[in-house]
Amino acid sequence: MTTSAAPTAPPAPARYRDVFGVPEFRTLFGVQALLVTGESIRMIALSVLVFERTGSTLLAALAFSAGMLPYVAGGMFLLSLADRVPPRRLLTGYFLARCAVDGVLALGGLPVPGMLALVAGIGVFAPVGSASLGGRLPSLLSGGRYVLGRSVFTMTMAVGQIAGQALGGLLPAVLAPSGTLLLAAVSGGTAAALAWRGLRAPEPHANGGSSRPSGAVRDTWRVNRRLLADRRVRGLLLAWWLPVSLAVGSEAMAVPYGSGLGRPGAAGLLLASGATGMFSGNLVLGRWIRPAVRERLTLPLALLTGAPLLAFASGPGLAAACALLAAGTFGMGYDLNIQARVADAVPERVQGQAVGLATMGIVTGQAAAMAGAGALGGVLAPAYVIASCGAASLVTCLVLVRRLR
Repeated sequence: MTTSAAPTAPPAPARYRDVFGVPEFRTLFGVQALLVTGESIRMIALSVLVFERTGSTLLAALAFSAGMLPYVAGGMFLLSLADRVPPRRLLTGYFLARCAVDGVLALGGLPVPGMLALVAGIGVFAPVGSASLGGRLPSLLSGGRYVLGRSVFTMTMAVGQIAGQALGGLLPAVLAPSGTLLLAAVSGGTAAALAWRGLRAPEPHANGGSSRPSGAVRDTWRVNRRLLADRRVRGLLLAWWLPVSLAVGSEAMAVPYGSGLGRPGAAGLLLASGATGMFSGNLVLGRWIRPAVRERLTLPLALLTGAPLLAFASGPGLAAACALLAAGTFGMGYDLNIQARVADAVPERVQGQAVGLATMGIVTGQAAAMAGAGALGGVLAPAYVIASCGAASLVTCLVLVRRLR
């Protein structure tokens, strides 16, 4: 007589104590929070400083985005440094450089072109820093803990952006832009000290070993080509990039749509609603939904990213518009599953570069989508542009349905 084994219960969702119980994760969490908050403070303070000096809205906008513009260059040429240089050394050096840049900006002695060039210069290394942070997670966390750890990073980004933008908007009136930039420098120095004290110093991966820039450029091109040539990895990256980027392009219409509602602060409420939805989606999906259920929800959640935006064609009021944006960004939590699949599909020795490539694609895709939405806004009303962004996101989900199931 044979006996059947008792059915195995599905694994319980990972808990926050599981990820925060890892000392290095706590360090990475602190560094990530300081990175996002400090960057948001610096962007707004520098924009205010440039506008006060020049009165030019164009230069103020360039100051706001100067650190983002070189992201593609760093992603194309330097990403392999994230896997060639130990995270402790790379992140400490990166944040010390950020501290120095913000300190020089706070002194106020540079002309505006010099300030923009300095910010653009450190921005080239931003994708390397982000890749080193994200690439360390798979070796610290596995399975459900990795997904929860990634969700914590995304939530930290949302909260850090809200807090940093709020502080960046309020502090220049109290500390002046130079004092606010000095605060950003302090955040960089604190992050450098935290990385140096809290991260272990493992040996570099055996994929080249050297951190020489020429070798880094060659390795970055080689690994990027290899990742994008892999059909599975390429499909997952497109599924990670396109639905989110096309939906986020609608944020370019937040100011004109909010102005059309005639409500003070409407644009801020719209953007804050989007950040709140993203935070909530990552919290719920990362913590309380079992892995098997979350996997089955990948496609529905990806469709949710764009679907609510279609309702903007009817011109909803402020409360309804905020709810629609929050619902759409809640759906962006689908990328937790995509991130886990990418981590499984990519060799450990190039995990950092894979994360950096994914981040570069997201940043580039969102910038392109916002530019496209802005151009479309020249011929269509803001409400129809937002609806068009939602429709484009839905179409890409249907095209990539095999990777989203």
